[in-house]
This record gives sequence, structure tokens and C-alpha cells, in this order.
Amino acid sequence: MSWSTREVAQLAGTTLRTVRHYHEIGLLDEPERLSNGYKIYRTEHLVRLLQIRRLTGLGFSLAAIAEMEDEPEQLDETLHAVDEELAATIARLEEARAEIAKLRDRPVPTDLPFGVSAAATDARLSRADRSLFAVLTQVVGDDNAPHWQALLQDFERDDVTDEFDALPPDAGEETRERLARHILPQMIVLNGKHPAPPRTVEHAAAGQQAATAAIINAVLDLYNPAQLDVLTRIWKQLG
Repeated sequence: MSWSTREVAQLAGTTLRTVRHYHEIGLLDEPERLSNGYKIYRTEHLVRLLQIRRLTGLGFSLAAIAEMEDEPEQLDETLHAVDEELAATIARLEEARAEIAKLRDRPVPTDLPFGVSAAATDARLSRADRSLFAVLTQVVGDDNAPHWQALLQDFERDDVTDEFDALPPDAGEETRERLARHILPQMIVLNGKHPAPPRTVEHAAAGQQAATAAIINAVLDLYNPAQLDVLTRIWKQLG
């Protein structure tokens, strides 16, 4: 019994393109050709396609399948590696389901990890502030989420905070200085209760220089000149 490429692909539950790809990367032997050039696939090809499909369904990459063929003695090591990858994937999916469950109970914006997003929503953070926290959690890492959540839960918004968020770029010197003096005490309290996150830019996956540049660029993009001046005055006082 023999089949065309399309027929063997259908029998194996795959596609014509996939069969051709397996030929290209050496996972599937080329079949014989008839005098007219058409390929004829036999049972051995179908069995091989079914094997590849089963292994990919178990989580094996095509490269891992090829290694199993080249080095059968490495089978146990390959199985162990695939098992670890599957365990990590399951853990990520379980975390995702847990966060989705929280979002269903309390819908909040998804720009931040759930706990941080909920605290930011309760604190009525401005769009600029939320965006900055989004950059921080991405660049430095989600491990800091509990730190940011606790800090935001202790943040007390008032009329001056609203004024800062609405500050025009050409705000005068007196207004800038007044806002800085008013906001500084709360920043001192927050820094005292939450001195530093567990992970800093030194631990960033992208590297310290790239992470620092991303955060600085975000601050410069998100706040206007007057707001930046107020923040600079506060940061200088905080040391």
C-alpha cells in the first residue's frame, strides 16, 4: 500500500507543509518517486510521522527528536529535560489561572501584576504613575510585586497629589517648590517603611545599564518638565 504526500499527511493527522518540513530537516526519510516524479509513501513513513506527532504532543521539540535518533543512549537525559520543561510550563499555567481567577473576582487593569494593579487602582494612581510601575515590574522583575503592592497600599492620595498630576509644564517656581515640600514628608515615610525592593536594576535580566536606561527614559517620557523638576527636588532631599 502506498500514499501520496497529501494522503499520508491526512492519515497522520498533520499537514502537507509539515511533512515537507520534516523532509527538509532530516526527520523523515525521502520516499521513492514514480517515473512521473510523484512521491510514494509507505507504511514506514506513516509510522514515522505518527511517532513524531506523538513525541511533539508529549512536549518534545523537533531538535530533541532528532537527537534521540542520533544518540539513543541519551534518551533518559532527553526525557528528563522534557519532563522539567513540562513541569515549568504547568507551573506557569497554574500561576496564570490563579491570576485569572483573581481578575474574575475583582476586574482591574492588566498592565500590572494583579496585587500591584489592585493597590494602584485603590491609590488612584495617574496614568503616568501606572505606566512607570509597569516599566519597573517588567524591567526589574515581578519578584518586586509584593514590595510595590505594600508601598502603594500605604500611599495616601490628597489634593496636592492631584495638583501634581495635573501640573502644567510651565508651572511657576513657587508652585513647584510648594508641591515638592508637601509631597516630600510622605515620600520619607514610604521610604522608611519600604526602603528598597528585593531586586534592583543590578539583577535585571536585560542588564543593569539597559534597565537603568529604560527606567530613566520612562520617567522622562511620562512626566512633563515641571513635574520632573518637582520630582528632582524630592529625590535630592531623599538622597
